[in-house]
Amino acid sequence: MLNFTDEIRKEIISQGFGSKEEKLAALSAFIRTSGSVICRDGNFGFEIICEDERTACFIEEILLEDFNIYLSSGVKSDVFNGKDKFIFSLVNAETDLLLHKLGIIVDDDEGKCLIFGISEDIISQQDSQIAYIKGAFLGGGSCTLPEETSYSTTGYHLEIVFANMYAAHEFCELLCDFEILAKLVTRKDSAVVYVKSREVVSDFLSVISADECRNILYRIVERKNKTNNENRVNNCSISNIDKTVTASVNQVRAIEIISNTIGIKSLDSTLFEVAVARLADKSASMQELADRLNISKSCLNHRMRKIIAMAQELYY
Repeated sequence: MLNFTDEIRKEIISQGFGSKEEKLAALSAFIRTSGSVICRDGNFGFEIICEDERTACFIEEILLEDFNIYLSSGVKSDVFNGKDKFIFSLVNAETDLLLHKLGIIVDDDEGKCLIFGISEDIISQQDSQIAYIKGAFLGGGSCTLPEETSYSTTGYHLEIVFANMYAAHEFCELLCDFEILAKLVTRKDSAVVYVKSREVVSDFLSVISADECRNILYRIVERKNKTNNENRVNNCSISNIDKTVTASVNQVRAIEIISNTIGIKSLDSTLFEVAVARLADKSASMQELADRLNISKSCLNHRMRKIIAMAQELYY
């Protein structure tokens, strides 16, 4: 089964981030979604927990090459799902300075304090806003699509989990600037931003320029639409067959009632002809019978209704 989350991450990573401002925005969002701020000996740093090795290596590379911060990650297996988690943490003067640049901590009259929302300086430019959205997905995002064989038009779900409600709420406002209306719920100690329609998932992928993933989404939607159309046609055919069988059974029963009471030879010539034709081929459709009798289908229906009405009078 396609792991669509991995496909999105892979495309984000393959694009990379151009400017240092974009990297700061992406890192800020990444820490908001997959990390936590820690303090030791008067310095602030962070601990990051990441389930995807490719993403962990990507973040380590940015921190080393652009900010001269070396992280050594450890691996821990999750006893609940069996997946490995990559954990790395660091607290020193360099990480303290970086967190200031990321808009996560600031200095005020009382000293250093945490900022729970999104720093305006970090997302002042549109490129940085998009980088922030990408970083948030790398840190806490996931996306699932419905099974191609299912008939349901639902099952599209994209979400990003934040450590606190403030950042999640402001992230919803950021998405709104790109005409993406997301919903926000709490889940245990986290805040979850999510969308649940294929159109909005497609819009999200468009914002982060994940064109290959959008193409995958379109192909799945097209295949599902084709399958659903075929099922509707098949269901319609089965329904028509059922109606034909039911109509034939009712007609044959009516003719048998007449035959067992007054005899079908008592019918006038036009009705007698119809009765004989139906008894000769009980599975034929009305159109097939009409063609054999060289009359219109509406004429045949009229004669059949007269036969059924006569049988009802005799039966009741």
